[in-house]
Amino acid sequence: MPDAPTFRIAFQPHGTRLRAHVAGVNGTLETTVAYWTAIGEQVQALKPRELLVVDDMLGDPPPPEQLQAFVHAMADSGFFDGLRIAYVEAHDHQIPLVEVAEIFARERGFDARVFGNEAEAAVWLRYGGE
Repeated sequence: MPDAPTFRIAFQPHGTRLRAHVAGVNGTLETTVAYWTAIGEQVQALKPRELLVVDDMLGDPPPPEQLQAFVHAMADSGFFDGLRIAYVEAHDHQIPLVEVAEIFARERGFDARVFGNEAEAAVWLRYGGE
């Protein structure tokens, strides 16, 4: 019997936006790919134009070289093509680590940004800008 996932996701569709609140324990590439794949499957099912991911995961994100592999895997999946993605990191000390993934994602053509709070992320999703 496989291990139970180390995360849980609560999805809330609202108009053209899908909000995904992720909680649990992270720290591995496998966990990161697993929860983003679950989010991607919901994106494919619901077809939102905007995705708001609120990350409440405990543990550090994977190291930069693994984050690059993660971004490549997500780009190859096609789940997030044409989607504006705002990622809210709940733990301030992790924001610089997650911003590395934002850089890799933008290099691969994703319209994605990392935020420290949900209100700023929501404004960016709605109105854009840098």
